[in-house]
Amino acid sequence: MLQKEIEIRNATGLHARPATLLIKTAAQFKSNIVLIKENNEVNAKSIMGIMAMGAVKGEKIQIRADGSDEKEALEAIISLFETNFGE
Repeated sequence: MLQKEIEIRNATGLHARPATLLIKTAAQFKSNIVLIKENNEVNAKSIMGIMAMGAVKGEKIQIRADGSDEKEALEAIISLFETNFGE
């Protein structure tokens, strides 16, 4: 299991477009990937969970990946956040 904290930097937070990119990226991996905000865990492959999280710019969330390709999964998800989801 690997986990990393990251700050949301894109101006609009995790709205529909970044959430969709996140889900598409997470779906490429076998590992279980969760986002954690204030002790609330959501599946990174669930649009409803991510949207309900209501993560906005400046908030910090944890990203946890657990499985056979956890390293690659975590790196791919972190890359989305670091590039502001291409916004």
